Amino acid sequence: MASVTFDHISKRFGDVTAVNDLNLFVEDKEFLVLVGPSGCGKTTALRLLAGLEEISEGEIKIGDRLVNDVAPKDRDIAMVFQSYALYPHMSVFDNMAFGLKLRKTPKPEIRRRVLQAAEILGIENLLDRKPRQLSGGQRQRVAVGRAIVREPKVFLFDEPLSNLDAKLRVETRANISKLHQRLETTFIYVTHDQVEAMTMASRIAVIKGGLLQQTDTPQQLYDRPANVFVAGFIGSPAMNFFSARLARADGKLVVETESFSVEVPPARMGTYDRFAGKQVIFGIRPEDIHDPAFCPPGIHTAPVEAKVDVTELMGNEIILYLVAGKDAFVGRVDPRTQARPGSPSQVVFAMDNMHLFEVDGEQNAIR
Repeated sequence: MASVTFDHISKRFGDVTAVNDLNLFVEDKEFLVLVGPSGCGKTTALRLLAGLEEISEGEIKIGDRLVNDVAPKDRDIAMVFQSYALYPHMSVFDNMAFGLKLRKTPKPEIRRRVLQAAEILGIENLLDRKPRQLSGGQRQRVAVGRAIVREPKVFLFDEPLSNLDAKLRVETRANISKLHQRLETTFIYVTHDQVEAMTMASRIAVIKGGLLQQTDTPQQLYDRPANVFVAGFIGSPAMNFFSARLARADGKLVVETESFSVEVPPARMGTYDRFAGKQVIFGIRPEDIHDPAFCPPGIHTAPVEAKVDVTELMGNEIILYLVAGKDAFVGRVDPRTQARPGSPSQVVFAMDNMHLFEVDGEQNAIR
């Protein structure tokens, strides 16, 4: 088992900087997820760690060992790719054992490791089959098993669930989480799917344009995003944002947009007071927008008049696509709501969970 350190890591492809001065420490036995939109540099960071790309600047350590010039096969890592990359002419057993055979591992040890990995993954009955006889989920488990048998210090996963259907994705991500708990090994997992990141990670590193934006636990990223990008990326549906001005009125602070005004709760006034009279970005998550008839008790609310544009029935909730003046936004409300497309409606914002961001280039959260 080992920690991983990215120390001022940069990677350039010609004039393009894919990873820009990345500083990140991954604890031993941690499950860290690198998340961000396509092309943000998260897979490049993983490939730099694996030794599949050369580092332009900085140092990478696995444990206390500097690995910049260490060959990939000697870094004591195992990588699971988006493509399963199974040998079609080999059985499941031989696919899982192939890397060990190349290392001239004794046959009894190979058999022990393969059978142990197969038991962990629940594929003992598939060992004699060829890849073409397996489902997508089974193939993915074989690819994971091939990594497990190496007994590495660090597991690397590069969007391993992208080729699975929705049901299998949910099932397989739960299996990977269980696998982490059982193996107690360092996992570094790359995905663009923030739902995967939120449900699997012990910590998440959010990357945009090669730059690390924020690293924290899933709950902290959700509750206290560092900037507009993180706030909009974490959460589904995404946070609603409004251009606004923070004004004083009768001893209160009011968020004024072109379409509506809402009062800041008394507990937040001290935090935001220094921005009174300035332009800000107001953020509110869809789950903090409620039908007034089914609003949770004991919260500070602010009413907003809007028109319902579209509704999406989800069974346990209804997604409302709303329009207030020039602003469109989304709410997740109680399924008992009477709101219907085309009708005017009043919703309430749970202002205890509001967010304000600066209107500069960084768009940082106001705390």
